[in-house]
Amino acid sequence: MRDLLSIAVEVEGAPDATTRQLIDQGLDEYNSSKAGPDNAEDLWVIAREGEGVVKGGVKARTFYRWMFVDWLWVSNSVRGAGVGSLLMDKAEAVARERGCVGAYVDTFSFQAPDFYRSRGYEEFGRIEGLPAGHACIWLRKTFVDV
Repeated sequence: MRDLLSIAVEVEGAPDATTRQLIDQGLDEYNSSKAGPDNAEDLWVIAREGEGVVKGGVKARTFYRWMFVDWLWVSNSVRGAGVGSLLMDKAEAVARERGCVGAYVDTFSFQAPDFYRSRGYEEFGRIEGLPAGHACIWLRKTFVDV
């Protein structure tokens, strides 16, 4: 075993690009050696009104045949009009085209867990008190039997 006394461990608020790339590449290589290529690809779906004014959007990522929804946002001016469903319909369709078997998301209890449940997502995890007085909820939806 290596002498750990020669290893310096420090907090860095903004590591340089080379350091970030080295860590990212190292993790990708390890994961690929165990699970095969992840085929990771970003997925953005944007809702615009009239002359291109953004009214909502989904930022997601497909990898290992699943789509993770990083975030879904709909402007207050069109909230409740079905824009969120249109955005998710398109994101899920693209995920299926990319060969995904399902999607998952985390949301706060004060955000949109009921919206996702209405779309067929099921809760599979929760952290109470994140943030204080609320919960972080994980939900998933399968497109095909896995």
